[in-house]
Amino acid sequence: MSRALTHNQARLQRKATWRVAGRTRPAWDPWLVGSVLSLLTLGIIMVHSASVDYADRVMGNSAYFLARHFAFVVLGLLGAAMVMRSRIRWWEQGGPYLLLFGIALLILVLVPGIGVYVNGSSRWIKLGIVNIQPSEFMKLFMVVYVAGYLVRKQEELRNFTQGILMISIVVAVIGMLLLQEPDLGAVVVISVTVLAMLFLGGVRFWHFMVVIATGFGGMVLLTLISPYRLTRVTSFLDPWADPFNTGFQLVQALIAFGRGEWLGVGLGASVQKLSYLPAAHTDFLLAVLAEELGLIGVLGVIVLFGIVVVRAFAIARQADAVGMLFGARLAQGIGLLLGMQALINMGVNMGLLPTKGLTLPFVSYGGSSLLVSSLMFGLLLRIEREARTYAWGMR
Repeated sequence: MSRALTHNQARLQRKATWRVAGRTRPAWDPWLVGSVLSLLTLGIIMVHSASVDYADRVMGNSAYFLARHFAFVVLGLLGAAMVMRSRIRWWEQGGPYLLLFGIALLILVLVPGIGVYVNGSSRWIKLGIVNIQPSEFMKLFMVVYVAGYLVRKQEELRNFTQGILMISIVVAVIGMLLLQEPDLGAVVVISVTVLAMLFLGGVRFWHFMVVIATGFGGMVLLTLISPYRLTRVTSFLDPWADPFNTGFQLVQALIAFGRGEWLGVGLGASVQKLSYLPAAHTDFLLAVLAEELGLIGVLGVIVLFGIVVVRAFAIARQADAVGMLFGARLAQGIGLLLGMQALINMGVNMGLLPTKGLTLPFVSYGGSSLLVSSLMFGLLLRIEREARTYAWGMR
């Protein structure tokens, strides 16, 4: 009898937390949920549109990539639902173990016979009918670990060794493993996200600037000593100098943007996806979207990602206000990670950044990226719900 009463009291308290100023508040953040579901829906439509010709020619089934992408969307949403039923403190406690697991995966992907070698890179591990990309999971694991580190060391963050040096060493080790694949895009995203988290966490400004300068110098050096990376950078600066070789991909993307104009040529009517634009349904999906839906479509995608990032930081403030420091740091890290990867992908598609091989979260074809993005979405919703429950208990 007492257990039933306790359950009913908890249920009534949860319902009460959804009522603000006499109005019923949704169980989950409507802006965040609406934006992510819109991006997922747009991704399903555009992946099919961008891949239909390629899938028909290569796979003999025009809906091949659509079916796989839709399956990953379903798996991602199931994963998000499972995360929403977890406790944030479990993630805080498991941060170091997730980091070690991620490093182990990055080592395994380099082992011959385990790692799958595709297009000059060894970034995948084959599991039955699917390949997983450890670098995508490493992004999330690193954010979880750093969020926990910032909480554990919050009294020592202004000390150079504890505040920024130790994390920089961890990032350097992970970066070295990623560069062996090679996956410079993942290195950039992880490095920038972690540095921004450290800055928001309270490290000294001059410590932050020293690491920024060192990291930038390291990136320049890595680019100069690698003919592969140097070619990518130089082709980005002037793709028209060699439009049929090193600059081919970017030139085709720019043509797609130019053809789209304001309103696009119409859904499904892209010409660039017909054997002209490489990776049309993965890294350069935004270029196909720009051609078919025009500037209005691209602005819509930017607005949706802007809402996701803004809501992530709003959830972080909400968590910080009720003393959920780990939840606040984790929400900030997720917002930075999603926003940074989306920004880089858009910049690459528009010719503003060198080609990095990064997908557009929630939208591009890519199982590992989609699964990890969905898990981050679930974590944001869980943090928001726990923070709201704590806020009600403090009143």
